Amino acid sequence: MTRFSERTLSPVPEKHEVAEDGAPRPRATLALTSAATAVALMTYTAPMVTLPDIAAALHTPLSAQAWLLNGTPLGLAALLLVAGSLADDYGRRRIFLAGTFALGITTALSALTSSTLLFTLTRIAQGASSAALLASSLGLIVHAFPTPRGRLHATGVWGAFVSGGIAVGPLVTGAMPDWRLAYAVLGAAALVVAALGVRTLSESRAPRGGRPDLAGAVTFGLALVALVAALTLGRDGWLRAPVGLLLLASVLLVGVFAVVERRGTTPMIDLSLLRHRPFLASSAGGLFTGFAVIGLFSFLPALLQQTLGLSAIDTAWLFLLWSGLSFAVALQARRLAGRVSSRHQLALGFLLHAAGVLTMLGALDSGSWTRLLPGLVIAGVGSGLLNAALPLLSVESVPAARAAMGSGAQQTFRYIGSCAGVALTIAIATSAGSGLARGADIAMVVSAALAVLAAVSVVVLRERA
Repeated sequence: MTRFSERTLSPVPEKHEVAEDGAPRPRATLALTSAATAVALMTYTAPMVTLPDIAAALHTPLSAQAWLLNGTPLGLAALLLVAGSLADDYGRRRIFLAGTFALGITTALSALTSSTLLFTLTRIAQGASSAALLASSLGLIVHAFPTPRGRLHATGVWGAFVSGGIAVGPLVTGAMPDWRLAYAVLGAAALVVAALGVRTLSESRAPRGGRPDLAGAVTFGLALVALVAALTLGRDGWLRAPVGLLLLASVLLVGVFAVVERRGTTPMIDLSLLRHRPFLASSAGGLFTGFAVIGLFSFLPALLQQTLGLSAIDTAWLFLLWSGLSFAVALQARRLAGRVSSRHQLALGFLLHAAGVLTMLGALDSGSWTRLLPGLVIAGVGSGLLNAALPLLSVESVPAARAAMGSGAQQTFRYIGSCAGVALTIAIATSAGSGLARGADIAMVVSAALAVLAAVSVVVLRERA
């Protein structure tokens, strides 16, 4: 386990990197991990513009549509920590390839589902598979790019492909004649990337010894399921007994998880990191990105279709303004290194998201999609800054030997926030008595307020002198 000295909070690794299968190929490693990440995010965003069609095909009631969106982030949040630890301990290449192959198979299976339950289960499996490839990707990149300059470039490119996957996913699914065909295409793409990685990637690991933390994975996963179920059921009444019991179960399970992690010999996460401010800033950045940004923009396409009458492909092109700008900004944001710290870049990204979202207030009620354009531009720039800063901060906040664990932790908080944010957005938008447009405005105000809170949090969590 990694220790942090009390005075400097600097990492003191007990285990060293173990390289296998020859020297890494930096460019090929970056290309394959970025491609797999893009496919994973395309799969993640696939239901955004096709949610009405999927719900109609599977006869999903409005109260259960949060599960159609939340399946993948639930799987991601539940397994990112354990996937990161497994990658560091047993081989990043091994975990990456297993996750990418599994993503291809489970995505293709989604095309064959005939009920809300089966679709949600395949989406959870996609999230688990994506957890393996995402958590191991940054570990592979850190091993392939050992210098700070090279790591800065590589994490910037990887972060840009997060935005790129978000941008292209809705376009691919919206352009397809049927949502089932889109899942088949995405599944095939993941299998192709996995096949290319078999001969290209070299193995590396930082073993600690001991067994995988299965108890931690189970308790943490159950806590997330209870939390998401409570937020989903809360739409029909927050004071009902089932909602309260699920929230209580979530809190208790988190407590059990903390005990398991503290006593385990190879925990998913070193709890001493919670006293390390850069790690807390990385975790807070991930949590609020999911809660404020992903939560809103996951359901906003469906709101546009239902309030403005846009088609799936029209919605996808409109959202390309937001996600495409996010990709372009994330790709260029590495030029800010040395002038703007990762934390301040995160704070600026959150403030731009808040400003963009507030600019869009009233657009849905007016019936004019053009009123959304300025807000999508501003929020897209902010999202790009977030996606560029988060991966770099996540690997900077832990020792290099635990890069996959650091990445997994940050992304875990990101998708916990996403699960909660999607459920909260749907609950707010569909509960307003004056209609969806009014509900969407309230959800936007909440998202903006959370983003401002996030900006303050990451600035306050600065490294002590």
